[in-house]
Amino acid sequence: MDIYYIERATGKRKKEIVAGDRFLRWIYDTKVGNAILETLVKKKVFSVIYGKFQDFSFSRKKIKAFIQDFQIDMSEAEREHAYEYSNFNDFFTRKLKKKSRPISMNVEHLISPADGRVLAYENIDKDKVIQVKGSYYKLRDLLYDDNIANEYDKGVCIVIRLCPSDYHRFHFPDSGTAYESKKIKGQYYSVNPIALNKIVDLYCQNKREITLFESDNFGEMILCEVGATCVGSIIQTYNAGQHVEKGEEKGYFKFGGSTVILFLKSGQIKIDEDICANTKLGIETKVNMGERLGRKIW
Repeated sequence: MDIYYIERATGKRKKEIVAGDRFLRWIYDTKVGNAILETLVKKKVFSVIYGKFQDFSFSRKKIKAFIQDFQIDMSEAEREHAYEYSNFNDFFTRKLKKKSRPISMNVEHLISPADGRVLAYENIDKDKVIQVKGSYYKLRDLLYDDNIANEYDKGVCIVIRLCPSDYHRFHFPDSGTAYESKKIKGQYYSVNPIALNKIVDLYCQNKREITLFESDNFGEMILCEVGATCVGSIIQTYNAGQHVEKGEEKGYFKFGGSTVILFLKSGQIKIDEDICANTKLGIETKVNMGERLGRKIW
């Protein structure tokens, strides 16, 4: 099954270049692969060791080919050349020039906190949140908190899936104050649609970090970063309890594909129509950090 998405900037339907496509399909679609997945690949030790290898200097040899294979525009990065990075993780967590990701500063606009492929759901059922079409999870299982889950019933869920080729720093979608993140231990399944269609409650099973964020313009929201296969670490770079500006960096993922999920309470936001329309068709919309996802409901 090929994976397609809509490129928001052009409106064109594009085929995703999947890192490790053959390996993913073998792991998730065959009996032998499934056995290895459950005994090794989903375990923390596999991803941590693999992630650590990306910190060694010899890993920098992969950078040039990775840039070419995934057609990464290095003119956006602060350091534009492969030789400027000391190892693969140094490249993977690269910073971009500010002008590469213009931020919509209109206070009515909620911006995407990351580069990625977006699905958005309005009026969610806390006991039946969509993972992919036909697959659901309970919000309380994701958050490990019944009371908070109840507060977001009938609210909005926005899922931003990052591919390994994407910019892997994540930012605040509005100005406000973020509290200490809650770390939840878990597995390291891939967050690629191949895995999402196979693993029930995948987001609730994977390692994740959850932050309550008091937004200046959209009320309290939940920011959730989900780890995945070969994500060595989720690194938070913000200072808990301090006011942050819209678009300010919150943290970054080390090597691997990952996901950022936002939850907003009912009556706060209307998601942009193009994202809603594509989501109803079961297709993701490619957006960049700083782009508008929706507009404040007054």
